[in-house]
Amino acid sequence: MDIISVAQAALLGLVEGLTEFLPVSSTGHLILLIDLLGFAGPSGKLFEIVIQLGAILAVSWVYRGKLLATAAHLHDSAPARHFTAVILAAFLPSMVVGALAYRVIKNVLFSPLVVSTMLVVGGVAMLLIERFRPVPRFHAAEEITLRRALAVGFFQCVAMIPGVSRAAATIMGGMLMGIDRRTATEFSFFLAIPTMVAATAYDLYKNWHDLDTQGLALIGIGFLCAFVTALIVVRTAIGFVGRHGFAPFAYYRIALGLVMLGILLYRTVH
Repeated sequence: MDIISVAQAALLGLVEGLTEFLPVSSTGHLILLIDLLGFAGPSGKLFEIVIQLGAILAVSWVYRGKLLATAAHLHDSAPARHFTAVILAAFLPSMVVGALAYRVIKNVLFSPLVVSTMLVVGGVAMLLIERFRPVPRFHAAEEITLRRALAVGFFQCVAMIPGVSRAAATIMGGMLMGIDRRTATEFSFFLAIPTMVAATAYDLYKNWHDLDTQGLALIGIGFLCAFVTALIVVRTAIGFVGRHGFAPFAYYRIALGLVMLGILLYRTVH
């Protein structure tokens, strides 16, 4: 395990933690960085998925009070049961579609060209939704209906295209469903837990043969870096969104996507 591989794994972990819960596509950033760096660690797709557990551990830690209270009162609290039900309803579509379309998603869509294009398309969509979203009617996760939660789950399926961003799809989908910006962002955090745990477990099952001792060490480094940076992001993201909205993320996506499309075009020509 050379120092360059260690540094690259740490950088990828930092980027994962910084971008996982923001509407800028963590998977897209990792695909582009792995391509630019020529990352030669463990199987790239496996690395991208597993280090997300560091980010999930971070959001679980930040919201541990609500998660533990919900689990403790499932038997005697209607709000706790409803909160659990809407999370499961939103998770269901991606669980089914992900299992059925796994091979196509991994083999066809994971490319820098797809990511760059979807960064731009997603950025434009975010600007339009911010401008024309309906007046919010739901101001807490416990107020969200099962039907609207299921709709958010179908929006999350769109994020299986790398570059769309799971956070962007669920947050923007929630806002279109009449959920206010802060609640949609928090709901996206909670929905990430079952979604990403399931994706990681499935990917490990499919790619276990690619792991070796060196690969595990690099994944561990990425995992730790993702955990630390995600802690910071989760604790500050809602406040930032409340003050500035999603336009800064949209413009960043568009700029990054256009730059990467320019780089890809330059590579093709030369």
